[in-house]
Amino acid sequence: MKNYSVKRYQEDDYASWNTFVSQAKNATFLFHRNFMDYHKDRFEDYSLMVFENKKLIALLPANRVGESLYSHQGLTYGGLVYKGNLKLALVIQVFKTILFYLNENKIAKIQLKTLPSIYHNKPAEELNYALFLVEAQLIRRDALAVIDLSKPFQFSKLRRRGIQKGISNGLIIKEENNFEPFWNQVLIPNLESRHNAEPVHTLDEIQLLKSHFDKNIRQFNVYFNEKIVAGTTIFESENVAHCQYISKYEEYENLGSLDFLYDHLINTVFTHKRFFDFGISNENQGKVLNNGLSYWKESFGANTIVHDFYEVETIHFSKLENVLK
Repeated sequence: MKNYSVKRYQEDDYASWNTFVSQAKNATFLFHRNFMDYHKDRFEDYSLMVFENKKLIALLPANRVGESLYSHQGLTYGGLVYKGNLKLALVIQVFKTILFYLNENKIAKIQLKTLPSIYHNKPAEELNYALFLVEAQLIRRDALAVIDLSKPFQFSKLRRRGIQKGISNGLIIKEENNFEPFWNQVLIPNLESRHNAEPVHTLDEIQLLKSHFDKNIRQFNVYFNEKIVAGTTIFESENVAHCQYISKYEEYENLGSLDFLYDHLINTVFTHKRFFDFGISNENQGKVLNNGLSYWKESFGANTIVHDFYEVETIHFSKLENVLK
């Protein structure tokens, strides 16, 4: 008889966790412990490992706040991680086991950020079906602007004009390992002046993450007369090139720097990827769309992929008891 059990992640599980992530059909390097743990001082880690008898069959990257569990507040996305051989019925069993475990440990609710479908290495929406069965509440929906690079797409006239402007101005693009020029001369000043905000990652944090994930975290800067005027930080996973940060120096607004840069990234650097993800243009938990920003991304040929956030009461594990016939 099969026996299912759950345990909390401990540091001794570092190797087995990371090996499992590398083999999962719905994971990226953001679930590697070297990424998750860079900000472990800010979150109470409550990541879970699920076993069938003694065999590890699923992971849940998560942190705890009081009587709520989040997957994960420190990551762009979360959700249940598993391999391609896990059948739908077993994913339902795994999710029921997790909800029961959380309920037994006085955690009343779990909030799940799903993994957008473009990040799946294979179709992996078993959890979405389980969320329907437990009557999970959709509490947020963001809209990613995504180009499917395997299909024809077209830049707008405005973007093409910007690219030509960049060429005329003699702009130069460089990929660099040092994030300091972009962070201190472009990104931080721009966020402060326009949004009174700061980057999610400090300069030290992004440099640390770069040291762990050299091939996945890449920095591209644009120079005009040897001065940095724009840049972008790309998080590269197996199928997707994702724009983590996009910024330009406002004094040089009319150089065509970002159009010039993104033409290079989309049509030269990342042509081998299936998707190019500009990220969201939402505010206020997905309820507001920054129309100007969304239009700019769409004018490169991007279309919408949604990113859903759910809340589940853990006592609803009982709704999964009589699902399978």
